[in-house]
Amino acid sequence: MSNATAPQRRRITILGSTGSIGCNTLDVMAHLGGSTTFEVPAITGMGNIELLAEQARATGAGFAVTADERRYNDLKSALSGSSIEIGAGPSALIEAAERDTDLLMAGIVGIAGLAPTLAAVAKGADIALANKECLVSAGDLFGAAMARGGGKLLPVDSEHNAIFQVLDQHQRHAVERIILTASGGPFRNHTREQMARVTPESAADHPNWSMGLKISIDSASMFNKALEMIEARHLFNMRPEQIEVIVHPQSVVHSMVGYSDGSVLAQLGAPDMRTAIGYAISHPRRASLPVERLDLAKLARLDFIAPDETRFPALALARIAMQRGGLQGAALNGAKEAALDAFISGHIGFLDMADVVARVMDQLDDGRGANSIEDVYAADSEARQIAASMMRKSA
Repeated sequence: MSNATAPQRRRITILGSTGSIGCNTLDVMAHLGGSTTFEVPAITGMGNIELLAEQARATGAGFAVTADERRYNDLKSALSGSSIEIGAGPSALIEAAERDTDLLMAGIVGIAGLAPTLAAVAKGADIALANKECLVSAGDLFGAAMARGGGKLLPVDSEHNAIFQVLDQHQRHAVERIILTASGGPFRNHTREQMARVTPESAADHPNWSMGLKISIDSASMFNKALEMIEARHLFNMRPEQIEVIVHPQSVVHSMVGYSDGSVLAQLGAPDMRTAIGYAISHPRRASLPVERLDLAKLARLDFIAPDETRFPALALARIAMQRGGLQGAALNGAKEAALDAFISGHIGFLDMADVVARVMDQLDDGRGANSIEDVYAADSEARQIAASMMRKSA
């Protein structure tokens, strides 16, 4: 492979390297030249110690961290004989994020990714953001930190990456709306009665994307899209009423931007996360990536359907959270996580998740703002506790 289209040699730290985003990031980096093109100051994972050690050796990482401090000795043993530094636990994650790097891939799932990502932001690194909670739970706080740090924020979610690609920064005044596409998941044609009977296994069977259990269920309920609406508000400085969602079953149009002259610009591509990851890694250049090329004639048609918020109330909850502001995003996310765990364990039904989240958001609608990361953690914890209490009482 010619390196003519590869980006200049860059230092890239990967948080969450053993997850889907992390593995795809390493796949893209290997295609673009591996260690001849990239240095890896630090790499982090969770419980898959064997894979984390394999990745650390393959990339020549300077520092390897497991988020589970109980697995320190396991990681140390797996990397014995190498010169790679070893760490474990939350403080080691932050140390990894603070290592000198050009770009940090923020691929840790959940609120656990907030503190290490903010640590990298404070150091001035560019951030390739795949962690939703940074903006959903702490959008104002995160935006202020980015402004102080001076790095670039590069979205990795396919929808936000698509908007990033087609939003003309010189024509921001002419942007009327952004349109997030949603596959609709496996239940887009189900009635509410049918949705009330679905199981975690059926909810995890996504028609287009290969994802983990929780994110697949979030997609099926459209809570994933609700979080993306809140993310979009912070990423692109949009008013809530400028953010729309359209169901697009083929997952080929990844999102769109509507302008004041009536033009709607869209980014199209095969449903492959490596496109968005490659764009973030290579920005502002475009690299040659090993992804499927679209055959538009073979596709023949692209469908778009207005979402039904009666069957998918998560979208309305996102608008409420955006209108209320403050810590409502943290309340929504924390309650959603608690409700999702309860659905997976069989304690509540599929449609009950949105009801739990709505009730928690109402209870925590007290005007508090996110002045510190501690405020965000407190709101997240309180939302989970209230949700758990509600679900125990209704059991």
